[in-house]
Amino acid sequence: MSCKLSVNVNAIAYLRNRRAVPWPNLADLGRIALEAGAVGLTIHPRPDQRHIRSVDVPVLRDLLRKEFPGREYNIEGYPDERFLALCEANTPDQVTLVPDAPGQSTSDHGWDIAANAAMLRPIIQRLQKGGMRVALFVDSDPALPALAKAVGADRIEIYTGPYGDTFEPAALKQEFDKVVATGKAAAAAGIGLNAGHDLTRANLPPLVKALPNLAEVSIGHAVIADAMIYGLADAVRKFRAAIGDLELNFPRTR
Repeated sequence: MSCKLSVNVNAIAYLRNRRAVPWPNLADLGRIALEAGAVGLTIHPRPDQRHIRSVDVPVLRDLLRKEFPGREYNIEGYPDERFLALCEANTPDQVTLVPDAPGQSTSDHGWDIAANAAMLRPIIQRLQKGGMRVALFVDSDPALPALAKAVGADRIEIYTGPYGDTFEPAALKQEFDKVVATGKAAAAAGIGLNAGHDLTRANLPPLVKALPNLAEVSIGHAVIADAMIYGLADAVRKFRAAIGDLELNFPRTR
């Protein structure tokens, strides 16, 4: 399996929302990322719409469906009724459920699956019935993939913030080992594997090498930060190189 890059465009929307102007344009920049070989786009529409707005969701859906058939749309969020209705109206390829509080600045922990199983199971079934793949955002804990499988999820996404935010060698190895152990447990449980949060071109290659079952990484902040230096297209290509995905072989129509 070859790991693929989904570009999270929240940071682009956050910059746009600082002014009452329509730029930077999400569709235009999403197109650049996709033309550079990203497997898809990720968004996390929050209740306060501080970055992704409700009106952005169908715009990016149409970009993917009309210009880039076969690429993936990943919508992340807390599964309240508002979020579920948004997903059902736009039918992304993947829905990543996260346990965020409404005002949370960014995701910083995964699901306590055992405590929330009764809530998660019917939500997962509802989304899957609509043709959407469902991933659960989880902490680095080898016990969690089997629990995610038991409630019906198709994939887990490992929260890699503690790994990405750690630079002291011994602590870094400890966090790396926890991510790898969780990824290997996903393979053993027969559930798909994604990862995301504070991943960079420096810390990605060891993970990809250690986890051949890692299907997708969802990255926004580091890609956009690198885009300020290299431009968005070259930043996407550099991240693709970091995960070993170098072939530009996606069909494209316009």
